[in-house]
Amino acid sequence: MKNSTVKPAEGKLGILIVGNGAVATTFMTGVLMARRGLTKPIGSMTQYDKIRIGRDDEKKYLKYDEIVPIANLSDIEFGCWDVYPQNAYQAAVYAEVLKREDIDPVKDELEQIVPMPAAFDKNFAKRLDGDNVKPCKNRWEMVEMLREDIRKFKAVKNCNRVVVLWAASTEIYVPINEEVHYSLEALEKAMKADDREHIAPSMCYAYAALAEGCPFVMGAPNTTVDIPAMWEMAEKTKMPIAGKDFKTGQTLVKSGFAPIIGTRCLGLDGWFSTNILGNRDGLVLDVPENFRTKEVSKLSTLETILKEDEQPDLYTDYYHKVRINYYPPRNDNKESWDNIDIVGWMGYPMQIKINFLCRDSILAAPVCLDLCLLIDLAARAGRYGTQRFLSFFLKSPMHDYTKGEEAVNHLYRQHTMLKNAIREMGGYEADEEID
Repeated sequence: MKNSTVKPAEGKLGILIVGNGAVATTFMTGVLMARRGLTKPIGSMTQYDKIRIGRDDEKKYLKYDEIVPIANLSDIEFGCWDVYPQNAYQAAVYAEVLKREDIDPVKDELEQIVPMPAAFDKNFAKRLDGDNVKPCKNRWEMVEMLREDIRKFKAVKNCNRVVVLWAASTEIYVPINEEVHYSLEALEKAMKADDREHIAPSMCYAYAALAEGCPFVMGAPNTTVDIPAMWEMAEKTKMPIAGKDFKTGQTLVKSGFAPIIGTRCLGLDGWFSTNILGNRDGLVLDVPENFRTKEVSKLSTLETILKEDEQPDLYTDYYHKVRINYYPPRNDNKESWDNIDIVGWMGYPMQIKINFLCRDSILAAPVCLDLCLLIDLAARAGRYGTQRFLSFFLKSPMHDYTKGEEAVNHLYRQHTMLKNAIREMGGYEADEEID
């Protein structure tokens, strides 16, 4: 670490997860197994990726923790909220993502992770029926109860710092309302007035986290921290925020493959994406109002990479459709199909077909780890507000749409932003340009 001004990662890092389902338990189990040397944290950028620092004779490729002080896996303490009361071991077994032989070695630790009652409103996730729920009279009481949970967890686990991560189900779509969501004062007023139409439970988690000095990561496509009121809250509390929606399967492919079409100056007629998924997330997304939230997130990727205004001959009026279908037999083993109709020389049509058989939680777990470690790093570096350098890990990266800013969805530009931020925090020159 050259001239890094980042505070050291001293003491324990608490990671409080909203949700104790397939993603959360796969994440927690993997970390607990890895720090015992029983598995490898494959897929994690913070554990494997190397970044060039310096040029010419001074050029070196270093891992993240050789450039900046990143929390060690052995210093992590987990906690969670969930509508179901089962501990993390029971939930991991129930999720059927991991084999018992990969869960049982850390059974003792997982059993100690018992979910706190969730701040929950069934109207936002109608398919969930758990009864481990806080008896909140209104949204403001929901915030206060969550703040108390965070304080208690931090004290009991003796944590130096806490990060709050949303890994729960997708809420119904909440359109951004300027009268409620554009100022912190209006947001707090709506919470106190128990405005259940415009204030989603996820907003209460985010507000509570920031109020308690905890960075917040939104891992679903919910309308939560991507509103001016939350940006104001993050500025006020000097806390970093990131979102939204973990970029795991199909969108990861799209954000990496669309640049191939654009770079090669091929045309596009249409891109049809469909998925089948059978876990709890799939169940929730089977409700049209919840799917709408996900659809908005997934549709935003392509249009910021293949842009009509930059290449009208190539990208005018192409058709982009996204579908997710709930299919219980597949459980967490998600399958996606992409049919891409491209246009080549003299307007001749061609097709590309991609069939991705992936494991949703296996792809999401390392993303959870990286987001938590990097947003903790950002907080110790004194960075606050929207952390655009974390766009690499997110389907629908946050941006200031009130000023006409556009999200960066191009995977390779996102990687450059990530590397530059790490360099900068390590005291090195952020020397890669983003075209």
